[in-house]
Amino acid sequence: MKVLIINGSPRKGGNTTTALAEVAKVLEQNDIEVVNYQVGVKDIRGCTACNYCRLNGHCVFDDDVRVLSEIFAEADGVVIGSPVYYASANGTLISLLDRLFYSTSFDKRMKVGASVAVARRGGCSATFDQLNKYFTISGMPVASSQYWNSVHGRTPGEAEQDLEGLQTMRTLAHNMAFLIKSIALGREKFGLPEREAPVATHFIR
Repeated sequence: MKVLIINGSPRKGGNTTTALAEVAKVLEQNDIEVVNYQVGVKDIRGCTACNYCRLNGHCVFDDDVRVLSEIFAEADGVVIGSPVYYASANGTLISLLDRLFYSTSFDKRMKVGASVAVARRGGCSATFDQLNKYFTISGMPVASSQYWNSVHGRTPGEAEQDLEGLQTMRTLAHNMAFLIKSIALGREKFGLPEREAPVATHFIR
């Protein structure tokens, strides 16, 4: 079993890394392979709505999105972590996620998703909600914890002092591991839920 962890922070070794490392540690204790990928330091542009991916099966831009799409396709779950900028996620991360989720055609149903927000003080809840929307539009169960998945800290290392936040990360990882393993058993016995043909409307017809 495998989980992809996407780190949206541009700072290596920062507080987002500290939070995600706590998640990774517990996942590995539960015999789940972890693939860490930091995208905040990358030069990634946003989607241009060209629909190249609909005809060719991958994004028109040959960058980290293509690399991550292959890992994501094989993963049983994904954790997305971001620092909070103006009560929202890092812009580079959002550009990547827009393209990653839109350009990939593989079935994402029952891959488990989890999001983590890291801030000095405020904006974590808004960022948490923003990131979870990628999962819920894709048929992905969202792993929960004992609190909203947030850790606080401003300068590098301060997140290590947020004992409640780090406990929230560990609880999240334990719950995610249980959910991934339970879904694997359910898939083996029952298969995936039946899927209806998509119905797309414009609200007026």
